[in-house]
Order: sequence, then C-alpha cells, then structure tokens
Amino acid sequence: MSDVAALLGAFSRAVCKGDGRALGALFAEDGVYHDGFYGEFKGREAIGDMLEKLFHRDGRDFFWRFEPPVASGDTAFARFRFGYVTRIPGHEGRKVAFDGISEFRLKDGLIARYSEMWDLGVAMTQIGFAPERIVKALNKRIASSRPD
Repeated sequence: MSDVAALLGAFSRAVCKGDGRALGALFAEDGVYHDGFYGEFKGREAIGDMLEKLFHRDGRDFFWRFEPPVASGDTAFARFRFGYVTRIPGHEGRKVAFDGISEFRLKDGLIARYSEMWDLGVAMTQIGFAPERIVKALNKRIASSRPD
C-alpha cells in the first residue's frame, strides 16, 4: 500500500507544480490519462503536454489531496479533494474545488490507466459558466456514460 500512496503523492506533486515530465514518468509508456475536463491522453508525452498546456493554461494555485488509497491487485482507488484558481478568460480568479474518486490501473509499478469521477456541474458552476453551457456539457457526459 505504501508504494501506491507514494505514487499518488508523486502524482499530486507533479500536477500541482505543472511538471509534465514528472507526471508522464509515472505512467507506463502507453499509459492513458482520462481527464474529466479535457478527455483522454495516451503516452507519456501527451500526458505531460496535457498538464502543461491545458491544466496550467486554464488554472493556477493547484492543490490535490488524496485520501489513503484502497488497492487490490493492479487497481487502486482514492478519494480526493482538488482545487485551483481559474485562468479561463472571462472567469479569471474564481476558486474551484471539488471532491471525487480516482481509479489507477497499475502495471509494473506504473500507471497504465488513470480515470476519475467527480461532479462536472459543480466545477462548471464555480467557474461561472452560463447555465446553457453547463447543461450541454452534462448532457454530453450523460450520453457518453449510457450503456449501449
């Protein structure tokens, strides 16, 4: 369990610092990061670019705190509290914070796949997006999560 907790600590530090190289290094060569805002990124370089060119373009003063993880085999889950101050044009300076759950699929001590679940509506409301934009985003998320 301590290895997983150490991995989550390194993950959080890399995200908060905006260190794309450090974040990418935590992933398997073909690892996948599925982000609730930006979508899916595959490979260390793409994951690092997502962090530096999207996360830190749109936010500053990040924090990401994980609760102790629960792990079984190659899968770990951890509750989290994530927040930042937005840099999104027209919404600059708004504080955003929300809780969620992260899933880490592991392979040889690295992250093979990262995904998360959290309330998109809460985050978008805190940013100050128009209700129509929030409804559109939530409907898109609902459509993508329906079973075939």
